[in-house]
Amino acid sequence: MKKILIAEDSSVIQNLTKKILQFQNFEITGVKNGKEVMKLLDNTTFDLILMDINMPQMDGMSCMREIRSLSDKNKASMPVIAITGNAKNYTEEEFNSAGFNEVLTKPLDFDLLVTTVKRLTEK
Repeated sequence: MKKILIAEDSSVIQNLTKKILQFQNFEITGVKNGKEVMKLLDNTTFDLILMDINMPQMDGMSCMREIRSLSDKNKASMPVIAITGNAKNYTEEEFNSAGFNEVLTKPLDFDLLVTTVKRLTEK
């Protein structure tokens, strides 16, 4: 079973996303900020991360850069999808240079979310 980490400070979005992906047979772990993501990555491996951009303590952009600079090459190269309610605050180039594989905007299109997650975890 593929393991997905959801980093999202909104409980509503996190719970909805978790339910939808569990229905698709993914194993889901949820955290509220980038610091928790980095702590989990110390001793857990995921197949994909869904990362909110605006989170407390460590935002998605900072967390993404830290993930891409990890010494563990498998963790550093895992697929990460940005989830943002204000994509206009960043250019596509900024998302790309931070290392995101995809960007999904809120309100989330859950069909697109499932399709994207499946595509990125089937490798």
